[in-house]
Amino acid sequence: MPRVAAAASNSDWLVVSVGCPCGIGPEVSVKAASKVRGTVLVGDFELLQEAAELVRVPRARLVRFEGHLTDPRAIYVHSVGSKLGRRDRKPGKPTAESGAAQLSYINEAYRLTKAGPGRALVTGPVSKAAIAHSGAPGSRHFLGHTEWLRDLDQAPLSVMCFAAESLVTSLVTTHLPIANVPSALTPRAVSDATFHLGELLLALGKQRPAVAVCSLNPHAGESELLGQEERRAIVPGIRLAERRLGRRVRVLGPLGAETAFRKAAAGVYQGVVAMYHDQATIPMKLVAFGDAVNVTMGLSIVRTSVDHGTAYDIAWRGVAEADGMRAALELGRRLLSSR
Repeated sequence: MPRVAAAASNSDWLVVSVGCPCGIGPEVSVKAASKVRGTVLVGDFELLQEAAELVRVPRARLVRFEGHLTDPRAIYVHSVGSKLGRRDRKPGKPTAESGAAQLSYINEAYRLTKAGPGRALVTGPVSKAAIAHSGAPGSRHFLGHTEWLRDLDQAPLSVMCFAAESLVTSLVTTHLPIANVPSALTPRAVSDATFHLGELLLALGKQRPAVAVCSLNPHAGESELLGQEERRAIVPGIRLAERRLGRRVRVLGPLGAETAFRKAAAGVYQGVVAMYHDQATIPMKLVAFGDAVNVTMGLSIVRTSVDHGTAYDIAWRGVAEADGMRAALELGRRLLSSR
């Protein structure tokens, strides 16, 4: 995403849950925060000091958070929970304790974001399995940030989106077995994903953007020869979204996914609505890996995230790129300003 000015103030915070202690989250969080002012990292203070040393950020820049931001050069750290032992911080080897720590970082970062105006939540990469098997309260139901934050926020819905300069997309269904996708498609779900993608594009400054809605089946179902989901759910969802968006956004479809994404990458459409997870993430990672930012729409807060995982294979070697985290921070601030 385009770089934007990053100035710190007490009313303009970026609150970061740093992700899995055994992955690259701590190091990319510190490295990105060293370039973007007004950032509060939520995690283990000693762990983040070690991450700072690894990525050659002076330890002295890390300051314990005490409820306010005053030093524009400081990287504030809000410590949560008990100090993690060495066994629970081993690169690539998450334990139940580090799984529980990841969830506590998310919960506290959300609470801190909600505690005042002008704050955005930015999340680092986590291990869903480590969280789900950690034994922390509610953790066995953890499917991902999008669903967990929806429930924390008591929001009626949340829509997963990805935003990059070359492509912006939303998902009708998220972390769901592929066999369950057809039955999960409803006109309302299609409408919600389309509506919130339109809202995101408008917040990004797009003027009357064109949104292409994908089909579920090949070739948009071939007049129902290959399935009926287009007639049953997708077309009615498009019509509902058109009524909600009015003339602010143009909605087209359903279109075959290969056509929708190809034309969007070429600039014909400004956004694409995908029916399921990999229908969106495969083209996003092909055209914008490292630049794309995960955005959750439908919440009462701004939430952005990196579009990559924990990268256990390179964790704590100091080689992880922080561009994705920096893009998430800067887009979080940009979406704050659009509100």
